[in-house]
Amino acid sequence: MRILLWAEFQKLRRSNIILFTIFAAILIAVIVFICGLTTFSDDQLTANTVGWYMTITQVLATIFVLPSVIALLGSYMICREEQDDTIKSLRLIPINEARLTVAKMMVTFIFSVLVYLLLFMITFSAEAILHFSDLSFGMILNFLKMYLLDGIGVFLAVAPIIALAPYLKKSYWLSLVLAEIYSFAGMFMSMSNMLKTFYPITAIFGVSGYYDTATQDCIYSFIVLLACGCLSVLLLNGLNHKKKG
Repeated sequence: MRILLWAEFQKLRRSNIILFTIFAAILIAVIVFICGLTTFSDDQLTANTVGWYMTITQVLATIFVLPSVIALLGSYMICREEQDDTIKSLRLIPINEARLTVAKMMVTFIFSVLVYLLLFMITFSAEAILHFSDLSFGMILNFLKMYLLDGIGVFLAVAPIIALAPYLKKSYWLSLVLAEIYSFAGMFMSMSNMLKTFYPITAIFGVSGYYDTATQDCIYSFIVLLACGCLSVLLLNGLNHKKKG
């Protein structure tokens, strides 16, 4: 497994999709900051709005940008060998395709968390410049926890879309479109207390602590995200059986 993980990381190093992912994270952070500059006065930016940037960025990034980017990244990895027609060479080695798929999903999970950590570092740096004296260690840890859980939650929420990519004629760009519609719909689902608990994208916010939810609702949201992960496993397992057949 270690060799497979290393190989997948090496493949990604030669791909522009990583730069695209990093650019997307930086772009959303810049857009939110510019919107803040035009919304708040200079006094508000430096005094009464501590935490606004870290809060708004992680929400908007999760609703509008990062789920689709993570889905694109994962789908690209899952479909790469088929699209590049290198899967035939791999089968001659031979290689365990199930283990290869697991390695690809693990790498996608790692990058999902890393992208949110990158977003955290960007937003934390801006908050430190604007409100350094108002930031507390507890607040920083709370935001770090939220960003980490967002990264994990986004991976679980889009995992079924990643797993569907091979069934969609290997079109990983279609996965990006589906994930964008899927995540954008979360904005409307958040208007209902029941729907925001059970809709995967908004369930992320309940688990990470952005929503002030009851413990029971938080558990329901956690179960929904786990169900998404299990669904992706079933889809990928079915794909592997189909290839063997």
